[in-house]
Amino acid sequence: MDRWLEEVTVQTGDVFTWERTFSEEDVFQFAEISGDKGIHHMKKDEKGRLMVQGLLTASIGTKIGGDLNYIARDMNNEFLRPVFTGDTITCELTIVEAEQMEGFKKIAMQTVYRNQNGKEVLGGSSRGIIRTP
Repeated sequence: MDRWLEEVTVQTGDVFTWERTFSEEDVFQFAEISGDKGIHHMKKDEKGRLMVQGLLTASIGTKIGGDLNYIARDMNNEFLRPVFTGDTITCELTIVEAEQMEGFKKIAMQTVYRNQNGKEVLGGSSRGIIRTP
C-alpha cells in the first residue's frame, strides 16, 4: 500500500517532536536549492559559524508533517532568534484541532522550536488536512 494512503491517527492534544543539528553542508545545500545565499549564510561569523536559513530551520516541522501525511494549506512562522551551524534544534508540534470531515481530517497545529540551550528560536502555526481512506 502507498504510504500516503495509510491512515494516520491524529487527535487534538497529540504532541510530536523531532530534532536536528545543522551543519555547514546543510546550509550550503539549502542555499543551492532555495537560492537564499545571503552573506550571513555564506560567510562565517566571528565564532566561525554560519547562520542557518530560517526556512531550513522551519523544515524540521515539515519532517513531522510528512510523517503524518499532512497537507498544509497555510503556514505562519515567527523567527525569534538566529540559528547557527552546530546548533541542535528541537521542534515540538502540538495538534490543537483534529476534526474528521468526509474523506479527510481537518488539522490545526502549533509549533515551538528550541535550541540546545532551551531558548525558543521559532514559533509557528499551520492549518491543513490529512486524507483518510
